[in-house]
Amino acid sequence: MHPVLRLYEDVLSSAENVVFELPPLPRFIFVVHGSATIAGETVASGNAWQGEGTVTVKPGEAGVTCWRWELARGDQGSTTANAPGMITHEKLSAYLETLPRGELLMRGDSVAFPPGGCAYLHRHQGPGIRCLVDGGIRIDTHGRSTSYGPGGAWYESGPDPVFAQGSADKPSRFIRVMILPRALVGQSSIQYVNDDDKAKPKAQQYKIFADAPIAFGVRK
Repeated sequence: MHPVLRLYEDVLSSAENVVFELPPLPRFIFVVHGSATIAGETVASGNAWQGEGTVTVKPGEAGVTCWRWELARGDQGSTTANAPGMITHEKLSAYLETLPRGELLMRGDSVAFPPGGCAYLHRHQGPGIRCLVDGGIRIDTHGRSTSYGPGGAWYESGPDPVFAQGSADKPSRFIRVMILPRALVGQSSIQYVNDDDKAKPKAQQYKIFADAPIAFGVRK
């Protein structure tokens, strides 16, 4: 069975002593609103944490909303967390049929577009799940167009070509987690399909939060 990548949304109140513990798994947590102490580290809104071990999450004084990506074996169930004053749900999950072979990397980053910006037809060297923070975006792939607003999540396999069009009248930004070949640490994973697009100015801007080798099952 193929490994599975899951994205959860966790909302925790600011009630005293609210805390939840997560079992060991490669994961990436992005704080959408509020703040949290994750594995003893204070993570403010717009920032992120990545790790693989058992971890505790405690909301800040104003509570926290966070998006949590986890990579697991296909036969492992969901790790939906529960704590007093907490609401959590699974936003999206995907079996990674296109997982790269060999040693792996978990990359958590953001991609931002100015109004009207786009990403020309492209592929990536590994699969991943995206979730929109600001603005709007249209994703064209497999002969279909799907539009997303803030909080909307989608999966990209990596090898399948994708064209992305940001909102025409406002900036757009999404958070993504991809599972890539470890050799790509610090390097872009994008591959443009059309030669004419390679030399064109690119509108998107990237911010890498985590580019971490992970001790996940290696496929030879």
